[in-house]
Amino acid sequence: MKLYSKPGACSLADHIALEWTGKPYEVELVDAKATKQPEFLKLNPSGQVPALVDGDFTLTQNTAILHYIADQHPEAQLAGNGSAKDRAEVNRWLGFANSDIHPTYWPLFGSTSFLPHAEVEQTKEAARKKLRGMYERADKQLEGRDWIAGSRSIADPYLYVTLRWAPLVGVNLDGLSHLAGFKARMESDTGVQRALKAEGLA
Repeated sequence: MKLYSKPGACSLADHIALEWTGKPYEVELVDAKATKQPEFLKLNPSGQVPALVDGDFTLTQNTAILHYIADQHPEAQLAGNGSAKDRAEVNRWLGFANSDIHPTYWPLFGSTSFLPHAEVEQTKEAARKKLRGMYERADKQLEGRDWIAGSRSIADPYLYVTLRWAPLVGVNLDGLSHLAGFKARMESDTGVQRALKAEGLA
């Protein structure tokens, strides 16, 4: 498998998941300019990371890639223990990170250029407030748990990546002790450390 990843982007979640499989893989780091070049656009016409190539199969969309990694390496149990209930719980929290948290960051990452100047900061503050509420929910879920879905899964790297973004754009995580403990566990993990180092983030 070969992953195309942009350092620190959501594709870092896939990078960590590949590390957690314990199996060989390749990673090619790309920047924003590279994702708009013809060679990359053949892999992903949307010009975004992640993209995963496995033999003659090319896959895009983060949650699809994460599940593919988990399904190709069932022994790692990254999508639950094999039961429908466990997999649904992983999907619940993966969806929370991908569909709820991630899009809420968009105004904070600059997708406010279409707004009148006076509305930009108001929109950003609303996003920060909404993210705080989501992280409070995650903090409550992590009480008494090491991992967001109960056992270590593909949902954890995605949540972790968003936590790395929070201080960069002024999202307040003060007082969320269970979430802080989760982030610390992730950053003490050998696979996470290898992925961060490979992307120049540690």
